[in-house]
Amino acid sequence: MPQDSTPATTTETSAASADSGAAAPGARPWWRDAVIYQVYLRSFADSDGDGIGDLAGLRSRLDYLAGLGVDGLWLNPCYPSPQADHGYDVADYTDVEPAYGDLATLDDLVADAHGRGLRVLMDLVPNHCSSAHPWFREALAAAPGSAERARFIFRPGRGENGELPPNNWPSVFGGPAWTRVPDPDGTPGEWYLHLFDAGQPDFDWRNEQVQQMFDDVLRFWFDRGVDGFRIDVAHGLYKHADLPDWDTAHYNPYAWNQPDVHEVYRRWRRIAASYAPDRELTFVGEIWVPTVTDLARYLRPDELQQAFFFDLLMQPWDAAGFRDSIDRAFTEIGATGAAITWTLANHDVHRAATRYGIVRPETPHESVDLQTRLTRPRGEVDTDLGERRARAAGLLLLALPGTQYLYQGEELGLPEVLDLPDEARQDPTWFRSEHHDPGRDGSRVPLPWTTRSGDFGFSGPAEPTAAPWLPQPDWFAKYAVAEQNDDADSTLSMYRHALRVRREAFSGADETVSWLPVEDRPDVLAFRRGDVTCVVAFGTEAVALPEEWGEVLASSDALEGRRLPGDTAVWLRA
Repeated sequence: MPQDSTPATTTETSAASADSGAAAPGARPWWRDAVIYQVYLRSFADSDGDGIGDLAGLRSRLDYLAGLGVDGLWLNPCYPSPQADHGYDVADYTDVEPAYGDLATLDDLVADAHGRGLRVLMDLVPNHCSSAHPWFREALAAAPGSAERARFIFRPGRGENGELPPNNWPSVFGGPAWTRVPDPDGTPGEWYLHLFDAGQPDFDWRNEQVQQMFDDVLRFWFDRGVDGFRIDVAHGLYKHADLPDWDTAHYNPYAWNQPDVHEVYRRWRRIAASYAPDRELTFVGEIWVPTVTDLARYLRPDELQQAFFFDLLMQPWDAAGFRDSIDRAFTEIGATGAAITWTLANHDVHRAATRYGIVRPETPHESVDLQTRLTRPRGEVDTDLGERRARAAGLLLLALPGTQYLYQGEELGLPEVLDLPDEARQDPTWFRSEHHDPGRDGSRVPLPWTTRSGDFGFSGPAEPTAAPWLPQPDWFAKYAVAEQNDDADSTLSMYRHALRVRREAFSGADETVSWLPVEDRPDVLAFRRGDVTCVVAFGTEAVALPEEWGEVLASSDALEGRRLPGDTAVWLRA
């Protein structure tokens, strides 16, 4: 959509404020304009010096999160797991991974967070479990056609002796999506489906036992005080009953986004609603689908309250692309009555400072799919430029109505660690792609808290007995929390200030955004929300800020009087 050039009118778009959550009449559910901080627990804070982040480490840093100004936190999986995919291979859905703590520690964390006004969301992994899960072990010990195997997707192979996979589906992580197992008598037997790693067998959601187990899992954690769940691979779960072959060059409509999946979320929504009016519980879906229209179907009033709007995350640094994406969100998501759920980064994509700083893109290997090309691009990076643009994008995002998810380290301006030694990489994508896709480890490197040699304070006051589980580069010292705390111009200071101003300046009920024309500047976006104007200069040339737009409330970098430099954002209030 071209930038408006006619000063006579503005273009107004809004997200409807209807919601069928548990809020009292006239009240807004807490999540509609919340800022949620994503905690990749393994890399956030280590309390005992073993090089692995844990619940006690997170608990010790809750004051940091409260001081940052967020409203809650989302915990990546902390269930018992062999760590084939660092927690997304769950061996027990109702316990805590011993390396992270125990149930009592998690209960204390939830209580302490609530005491600081922070909500706690956990991460639910319903598409698949770990190959170490008791159910899958039972399936391997049972015969083909047994009730134990019916909980998963086992099929006989093709070929004269069943030596070929049941279909041609690839794994998201590379290689085939099927693994053959021996029958109980030791002879080659059936194959099981794993859309990710071989250590992550897919459940068969047409099985009532699977459905009931997850009902029980939800109630277990809701009863312990958890405020909601992020749902991993929420567009998965059901596969086409016939498991037909698929053209591997395109999005697989037989593996993803099957219509049956919507009934799961209606069922879960009823479970969450059963805790009302005392509790306001929410779900947020990780949903990768071809169009925003597809995404909106998950947000109908009786399904999920939130779903990540990844469309904006995948846009390059371009004014027209950002505006078109934001318009799509308001048009499609806003029409459902759900809050738009914005994010610029997470543990599966390259950090914003690196994505926006690529100046000479590399052509990826032909095996790398489109989604990966957009979310984990590679090439020559201008780090200073990327950091500047990431700050501007962050300020833009915080001005929009809806829920914001902030990935740990983005508030520090951390770039992606692109040059991890090959021997340090642990992401299954790296191995299953035969090293064509470096994977996601670079966004998961443990956070720098201080400039202390060896671990940058990751192990807190403890004397480290082991190095951090992924190596931290020397240049992490520049981004340490301790280095940014007292620097008024740091990225951390910008986020703290912006989050405080956001709470004060934006009315939670104001979900209307009006685009403002900026004559002859297609590289500039400007919109008004309430009495606050947000302006972002995507180009290199400075833009003059009209006096009638008011005084500066926040900016991503220093202004030049009433001129906004390139790759900078500002909030003003008349």
